Amino acid sequence: MVKVHLWSGLRRFTDGVEVVQVQADTVGQMLDGLVAAHPGLGPVIAAGVSVSIDGVLTASRFAAVGEANEIYLIQRIKGG
Repeated sequence: MVKVHLWSGLRRFTDGVEVVQVQADTVGQMLDGLVAAHPGLGPVIAAGVSVSIDGVLTASRFAAVGEANEIYLIQRIKGG
């Protein structure tokens, strides 16, 4: 199980829970697991989120995640 920290705007989809646990070995599995456990997160994740693993942003759905990692979903900043 990995622990995923959510920004405050997402907590309305998780009944106020800030840290959600899902079974995953990769970022893609983690995102899919979040949507499966909390369907309200689906549109937000589909629109794009940033994932930080141990303080490093990753864009790869294939990046490995594990129990020892500190994982944060971060709102993607849009604009130009």
